[in-house]
This record gives sequence, structure tokens and C-alpha cells, in this order.
Amino acid sequence: MTKSKQVAAILGLWLGLMAIAAQAELTVQITQGVEGGIPIAVIPFGGAPAAGDNLGSIVSADLARSGRFKTLPEDSMLEKPVSPDQVRFPTWQALGQDDLVIGQVQQTGPGQFNAQFHLFDTVRGNLIGTWNLPFAGPESRRAAHKIADIIYKELTGQPGAFATRVAYVTVVGSGKERQYKLQIADTDGYNPQTILGSKEPIMSPAWSPDGKQIAYVSFENKTAAIFTQTLASGDRQKISEAPGINGAPAWSPDGDRMALTLSKDGNPDIYVMSLGSRSLTRITDHYAIDTEPNWSPDGSRIVFTSDRGGKPQLYTVSPSGGQPQRLTFEGDYNARGVYSPDGSSLAMVHGNGGDYRIALMDLATRQVRTLTRGPQDESPGFAPNSSMLLYAARGGSGGQLAAVSVDGKVRQSLRIDSGEVRQPAWSP
Repeated sequence: MTKSKQVAAILGLWLGLMAIAAQAELTVQITQGVEGGIPIAVIPFGGAPAAGDNLGSIVSADLARSGRFKTLPEDSMLEKPVSPDQVRFPTWQALGQDDLVIGQVQQTGPGQFNAQFHLFDTVRGNLIGTWNLPFAGPESRRAAHKIADIIYKELTGQPGAFATRVAYVTVVGSGKERQYKLQIADTDGYNPQTILGSKEPIMSPAWSPDGKQIAYVSFENKTAAIFTQTLASGDRQKISEAPGINGAPAWSPDGDRMALTLSKDGNPDIYVMSLGSRSLTRITDHYAIDTEPNWSPDGSRIVFTSDRGGKPQLYTVSPSGGQPQRLTFEGDYNARGVYSPDGSSLAMVHGNGGDYRIALMDLATRQVRTLTRGPQDESPGFAPNSSMLLYAARGGSGGQLAAVSVDGKVRQSLRIDSGEVRQPAWSP
């Protein structure tokens, strides 16, 4: 294989995930949950109506979507208490519910609300906790996701990730009519927003550590350029349009630097840019293809893909440069490495014989487990609580998104009616 074909083959993965019509919502479906999920009843919240759906219904849907809870359908609820004095534990014990959530919404001012909610252990017959969450009317869905995060943590011991967002690239149409869009949405698929639209490819979205900006690669001027964009204002900054490849931007954990792939000096290599001064430090210098950098959570290492050993494998290197160390040896192909936020594992695209799946390496033991079923799975990214991986799955129906828990017990599909979805990125 020629060098140019090798570049195309590796960098071609960046084009491997797309779908979603403009402003179309992702439909999230649980395809596999934890056997014996926690039975929980989330009562529709009472009180003043806020904008959007009932907060209790959103919380219930969030917990069910996690695959770790079995929520009670509303039409099976014999009672619908909204205050603690209305709760009768024998009712929920008879229905086989381990836990109960009730709540009320009160209007505190023009367009301002407060949600007070209570979590009960119905088996022991006691109150676990009471919380108050103020919110503005347009933020009612986000408030519900935050409530679900609190309940999830109380009952599982692990932080929730319902109040986060996902970014993804969609492609609709073909030929000259093809349209690319960079979009973001809530993790349940609601509130989709288009960040950028173009007739030319958009690739490699990456969130800033504070979740306020997105970096991406755009070909809108017929050549690759890396941009950062502030979500609140829409302000865009072009940070690199060097000759040749400008690809795979990755923010450092402190948000001050960005790792990227450039070929301005010959072969594709890894560089680190100071976002304040725009100065570049070349991290790798090799005749092979070095690409797809990602930072460790503590900022001490960068993992990247390289074919310097003959086939694409994962290596790590210091952000200041030095001798890279090879991480992966199992399989014909290992690429797109990304650290879990808790630093315990590394996700990757793991290939054998043309079959590409998402795998997880335990960094303590270096053992690799395959989590997905292929045959063309790409672009893994962790939830901020390290519990799940979001990735792109390509098959006969084109590209869609999917998610799998790190233990492989929970699986979700995220689909749209038409088009393709590619290159998902989970926000902090």
C-alpha cells in the first residue's frame, strides 16, 4: 500500500459516522438492559406547570434509558402522591417497587420555578433525601435531567450523565445535494441545534473541558481547517489551516492547549498548540503516519494512532515529546484511542480481518475486552462518568449512533428517520 493510500485509509475513518436531517431528533431505544434492574416509581410532578413535559415523566424516561432501572408505567400507579404526607409505603411494596420519587414544581417569579423532590426507600419505609432545584422555564428539561442525575447517584453510587449533551455530524443527500451539519442535542435526543452547516465535510467534533466550546475540522474552503466555536455566541476562531492535513483536534484537560494532526512538515505528525499564543510544539517526528491524538485525564500523556510498526496501533507520548511507547499488540488494527475520564481504561476501534468493533483496555492489566458487535463500529467516546461509550455503528441502513456500558450489560441505539450520523462526541 502506498503512503498516500495509507493516509487515506487511516484518515478515512474520520469520515466514518454520519446521519440526521436538519433539527431531527435522535430516538433513543434500549436494546439491552441490566437483568433485574432496580424497580422504581417516578410519580408525575405536581404543582405549577413549567415549560415542556412534566419533570417526573422526563426523570422516569432518563432512568429507564440508563438500562439500570425498571420504571413503573404511569397507568400502573395506584396512587400519585406529590408530598411526603401522601406516601403510603404498603401501596408501593405491593407493586414491587424498591424506590419512589415524588415532587412538586412551584413558580417563584416570572418564568422562574423551583422543583422540590423526594426520594424514598419503600422497602425500608424511609425517606432517603429531599432536594430543591431552581430553574428557568425554558430549562425545564435540563432541570429534569439534573434531578435524574441526583437520583442515579443516590441509588447507584455513580454520578449520572443525563444533563450532558452529545455532538455529532449528520449527512443528508448525495452528490452535489449532500449537506453536512454539526449538531448538538441532549443525551435523550431532544433539543437538537445546528452549530454549522456546509456542503463540504465537517469532521472530528471535540468538546472543550468546560463544555462551552467545540473544535472541529471543516472543508468549507475546499481545504482542511480546524476551528473552535463558542456555543453561546456562535463566535468562530480558525486555529489552523496549514498546508496539507489539519485534523483530529483534542483539547487538553486544562483547556489551554490542543493536540492536533498536521502534515505541514511532511508526514502526518502530532503537534500541541498553545491556544493563547498559537505556538506549536511538534510531539512526534517519524516517517510513519501519526494521527488521532487524545489526552489522558491528568494531561500527562497523549495517546495516538501510528502505523510505525507496520499496522495501525496505539502509542502514548509525553505532551512535551520524547520516545513514544506502544500500548496495543492484540489485533491487526487498533486506532482512535480515548481515555476514560476516571483514567482507568482506554477505548479504541479494534479490528481483525476487516471487522471493526469497540474495545476497552484495562490500563492496569492491559487486558482488552471487545464490547460491540461490529462490523463497522467507529469513533468511541466516554460519558463523563466513565460508565458508557458512545460510538458510531455502520451497517446496511447506513450510519447511526449507539451506546454500550463499559461492562457490556446495557446497550442503546440512537436513530433518526433519514440520513446518516457520524463522529459522536459526549460533552463533559
